[in-house]
Formats: sequence, C-alpha cells, structure tokens
Amino acid sequence: MTLQETAEKSMKIRNIYHRLEKEIHGKEWNTEDALAFLTDAALVGRLIMAKEGRWPSSEESMLPSKIGECVWWLAVLAEENGLSFADCVETFLKEKEEFLKQE
Repeated sequence: MTLQETAEKSMKIRNIYHRLEKEIHGKEWNTEDALAFLTDAALVGRLIMAKEGRWPSSEESMLPSKIGECVWWLAVLAEENGLSFADCVETFLKEKEEFLKQE
C-alpha cells in the first residue's frame, strides 16, 4: 500500500468515526485528534518497554496494532490540516538523507 492509499483509507475510517462522534457527543472531534494520537503514541512506548521487561503489562501483543493506529492518526492529522501525508513523509526522509550525507 502506498502512503497516498494509506491516507485515503485513513480518512474514510476517520469519517465514519466523525459520524459516531456526532451521534454520541453531538459534534466531531477536532483538536482531540492530536490528543488521541499522543495517547496512542505513549502506549506504543509503554508496550515496547513491556516487551523488554521494563514495564508491567500483559498486552505486548497489542504493539503492532498500536503502531498501525499511530500511523493512521498521523495520516489523519496531516490530511485534516491540509497537508499530504505522503508528501510529509517523503519530505522528511529526503531531508534526513541529505543531512546525513553531509556528515
């Protein structure tokens, strides 16, 4: 799957969640998306610590799903802020490659 396809699928799923948010809370999440991403990113850290025996948890099997969820959130956050998820990733990687060639 390409990054563009990832972004498109992510937005389709996000739109379904927006409908649920309207039903349950009366409005869509907006800034809460960033907070939800941060919560999931922190959970990835905890799950990695647990996998290495440095944090008590029996849920290490959730790690692949939570990493995927973080990618999903990043795609959503980019697209909802008028940015291309694919362009963001590609630009970052290109900048890092160029920076590391200079050392």
